[in-house]
Amino acid sequence: MKDLVVLVADKNMEAAMRTLLEKRHQALGIRQIQTDIFVHPRRDPGVLREADKFLQPFCKEYRYALVVFDYEGCGQENLQPQQIEADVKKRLENAGWSGRCEVIVLNPELEIWVWSNSHHVLKALGLSPEAMKSILQRYPRNQHGKPLRPKEAMEECLRQSKIPRSSSIYAELAERVSLKGCVEQSFVKFRNVLQKWFAQ
Repeated sequence: MKDLVVLVADKNMEAAMRTLLEKRHQALGIRQIQTDIFVHPRRDPGVLREADKFLQPFCKEYRYALVVFDYEGCGQENLQPQQIEADVKKRLENAGWSGRCEVIVLNPELEIWVWSNSHHVLKALGLSPEAMKSILQRYPRNQHGKPLRPKEAMEECLRQSKIPRSSSIYAELAERVSLKGCVEQSFVKFRNVLQKWFAQ
């Protein structure tokens, strides 16, 4: 059996996950693992509604299953992210993954993981500290100082630096930014789940 199958909602998530799992396992505090990552063709709503059906055929091929998608755009924003996670997890367990699966809803979306004080963020987004500060001043922040609209803030930075948005930016950030200071709830859950399953 392989160690882990991951279902994500888009190519940016795939790039971030692949880099973290393949190149940052030591920083995550886990052993090296064999992983396959699949992108659902119907993005966040597809993962939300069909993760159990999508992953059921892989039950006997992998030890564990991880499902990751954005809260914003999933179609169930009337519920709390934790409620959505619990619902999808229950369906996965009923589909053969009992005790071997976890669901992570990124609130509001993947870009919340991008924002940190690292100079690698400035480099990847192609901005000077002053230019980025000027952009971020226009966005309200959460309790960790990250923009409440992380995707829009990132897109504005890329527009200003004239860098096209691409999965390679997410891979670069996942490879270079320190993981030690990441206190975002969904990232902490991601790291804790992996450490529980794949301790060094």
